[in-house]
Amino acid sequence: MSETSIGTSIETLGVIPARYGSTRLPGKPLLKLCGKELVLRVWEGARRSASLDRLIVATDCGRIADLVEKAGGEAMRTPAELPTGSDRVAYVAKRVPSRFVVNIQGDDPMAAPEMIDPLTEVLKQDLQVTLAVLAKKIDRPEEAERTSIVKVVFDKSGRALYFSRSPIPFSEDPTTVRFKHIGPYAWRREALFEFASHPRTPLEKSENLEMLRVLETGGVIRCVETDIDTLEIDTPEDVRRFEEFFSARS
Repeated sequence: MSETSIGTSIETLGVIPARYGSTRLPGKPLLKLCGKELVLRVWEGARRSASLDRLIVATDCGRIADLVEKAGGEAMRTPAELPTGSDRVAYVAKRVPSRFVVNIQGDDPMAAPEMIDPLTEVLKQDLQVTLAVLAKKIDRPEEAERTSIVKVVFDKSGRALYFSRSPIPFSEDPTTVRFKHIGPYAWRREALFEFASHPRTPLEKSENLEMLRVLETGGVIRCVETDIDTLEIDTPEDVRRFEEFFSARS
């Protein structure tokens, strides 16, 4: 199990934060979805990414670390008191030198290269971008109303203007196009450390969204449009929906 891994720098580090505690689903990373633990589904999807030079599961739980290592993956133990997944990612990134750091959501069993590789490409092409994220057009009107789904608005160049749990932009026109933020975050390593050095900001606290700390402290977030959708596991209902999707695809 990795503890300190300082050595030769790589281009892109992938980190999957996998905290054992969860208010709604305790032990969520070990929850089995169609017979396989959630953390392994995330890891197996992410490890296919061509842009990741190293992939580490960051966890405060020995059982999770042992499971990942038994499957052939790499895990690093992180302090249990770290408040967010981004703090867990930053903890690993300080010990593994790289140019970019991709935070792959530990509750996204549908993580895939198609969600990761376009983000790192943006960081290579646009040096002003602090953070790259995916934006998916909302196809079902009810998604715009769900507070668990993060909505985003961005300008013509794809730069994020605001993130919210409310439907944005406001419109009474049912044909209004809205986007949701899904999937991984791709950071410049220095920008991740800058983010982690700031206390939570007012808008971040109001919406409970880390991306707003980036915007409030002057960062530039690029939204990459995608047709890919995903399903993050946060409630028992999400488990049921994923298992129905997986069974239908099998």
